Amino acid sequence: MNKRAGVRPPWLKIRVPGDLDRLPIAKLMHDLALNTVCQEARCPNIFECWGAGTATFMILGEICTRRCTFCAVSRGTPGAVDADEPRRVADAVEKMGVRHAVITMVNRDDMPDGGAEHFAKTIQAVHQTGAAVEALISDLEGNRDALRLVIESKPEILAHNIETVPRLYAQVRPVAKYDRSLQILRWASADALTKSSLMLGLGETEDEILAVARDLREAGVGIFTMGQYLAPTEHHHPVRRYYTPDEFVALGARARELGFKHVESGPLVRSSYMAHRALGSGL
Repeated sequence: MNKRAGVRPPWLKIRVPGDLDRLPIAKLMHDLALNTVCQEARCPNIFECWGAGTATFMILGEICTRRCTFCAVSRGTPGAVDADEPRRVADAVEKMGVRHAVITMVNRDDMPDGGAEHFAKTIQAVHQTGAAVEALISDLEGNRDALRLVIESKPEILAHNIETVPRLYAQVRPVAKYDRSLQILRWASADALTKSSLMLGLGETEDEILAVARDLREAGVGIFTMGQYLAPTEHHHPVRRYYTPDEFVALGARARELGFKHVESGPLVRSSYMAHRALGSGL
């Protein structure tokens, strides 16, 4: 693995097919006053997914209480929780005809339960449409009771992203704790199908990548994804290197050897990209 950071390589250059705001889903999100992580995180797959009528909903506002250096979501003091949001998310899922809805959240360390009760209500509302739900949660500050609220709403997949290797947490996720995230996944895996994701290119080594994969399997995680980190702006954590598509294939194969039920590994893979494939693969 010797591809160093610099000019973005050709396999990461994405053709922009048109005006995002002209897509029907953009108007629907605007009309229902909903946020998507597709927009907030500046996902490179947004045209592909939105063009297909799918999106990852981001609930509990658009302001995060954390200061992760890889993330484009705004940080600061969040506003009040919108009690009508679960209904609107379900309305959007129904109007879009979504069968596998991915719902994520900003960190809400200002709330005693980290937003878990609101998240559970959103899952329940979306289930009323007949759609499956993949719930991508924060670490909930390690609150097991809060986690139980989400699990009891019975999402088909319970996801929490480990994001990077332990050595880089102080730089990349300064408020988070690697062991705490692992513990959340360990608790959740006792009652739900769990999923986690790792960004590559932040400065980790191959040995560290595989060590994280082993930790996740030992915690009971069933679905694992790896994708290339792309800095949202020059003010975010820099890209230390670009991995080639072949390197992602090789790392994905090593991860499968550890016993994951489903692995997605590629330069443009994001934790919610093609999320339905894990359930569709017979899990």
